[in-house]
Amino acid sequence: MTIDRAAIEAASQRLAPHAFLRRTPLWRVPGAALGIACAELWFKLEHLQAGGSFKARGMLNRLLAQPIPASGVVVASGGNAGIATAVAARALGVRCEVFVPSVSPDAKRARLRALGADVVVGGAAYADALAACLERQRETGALLTHAYDQPEVVAGAGTLAREIEEQGGGLPDSLLVSVGGGGLMGGVAAWCEGRAQVVALEPGLAPTLYRAREAGRPVDVEVGGVAADSLGARRVGDIAWVIAQRHVRQALLLPDDAIREAQQWLWRELRLAVEPAAALGMAALRTGAYRPRADERVGIVLCGANMDPGALA
Repeated sequence: MTIDRAAIEAASQRLAPHAFLRRTPLWRVPGAALGIACAELWFKLEHLQAGGSFKARGMLNRLLAQPIPASGVVVASGGNAGIATAVAARALGVRCEVFVPSVSPDAKRARLRALGADVVVGGAAYADALAACLERQRETGALLTHAYDQPEVVAGAGTLAREIEEQGGGLPDSLLVSVGGGGLMGGVAAWCEGRAQVVALEPGLAPTLYRAREAGRPVDVEVGGVAADSLGARRVGDIAWVIAQRHVRQALLLPDDAIREAQQWLWRELRLAVEPAAALGMAALRTGAYRPRADERVGIVLCGANMDPGALA
C-alpha cells in the first residue's frame, strides 16, 4: 500500500473546512544569517499546529474518513499522536482513549488529560503501548488511529508538504524530515515525488529506517535516547517503507548530544521552542552530517513542540 499526490489532495480538501487545523507559517531565512552555507533555510513552523505537532493533520483525516462508533477512538502514542487524536476527537465530539508508554513525558500526559482523553500507561515502549491498545480496540470496537501506518494518517501528513509548496511558490531543493515510524517522511516524500530531495533523519538510538535499509526490509530495532517519546517506533511503517524505496535516497543518523544542542540552539538563537524530534534538521546542518550546496534552498520541518519547557532553561 502506498500514498500518492491524489490521496494527499483529497486529504487537503477533507481537512479544509475545519478551522481549528492551522495553516502554519513558512519562515524563509538566508542561510548565511544563521551560519549555514546555503542559499536559504525554509522553516516550516509545524510546532505551532493544533495539538503542538504535525500529527493533527493525519489524525483528523483518519477520523473524518471513517465512521466513528459510539465507543469512540483509541490510539497508542508516545504523546504527539495521542494529543493530535485527542484534539481531533474533542473537535468532533467523540470519546478518545490513549495508550502511552512509560517513557512518555509527564507534560504530554497532562496535556492529554486536559484535552479530555482517557490515558492508560501500557508498558515501557511504544510497541508495548500499541499491543495494549490493539487489545482494547478488540474489546470495545473503537476506531483505531495508528500513529503513523494508516493511509489516511500518511496522506494527512503529506498536506504539510503541499502547504509548503503553496506558501513558497514551489518546493525547496531539499527537505530535512525527522523519522520515527515514518508517517511524516512518507507523506512529504509522496507529495514531492522526487521534485525535491527528501532527507530522512533519525537519532542514532532509534534507527528504524536506517536499519530497514541495511536489511532490505522493515525490521524491529531497540530504541531509546532523547527523542524516544516521539521517534520511538521500533519498526518503520510499511507505507513509509514503500514510499522511501521510491523517493528517499538519504537516511542519516544523528547522535543525541547533537540533537539536544540543536534544540537548545533553536531556542537560544531563534526563540523557537521545539521538542528534540524537531531539532534533527538543524542538528544535521550544524554537525555537517548533511552538507547543502551553496545555492541550495533547504527546508526544515519543525514537527513538534510537546515537551517540558524546563528542558530549554
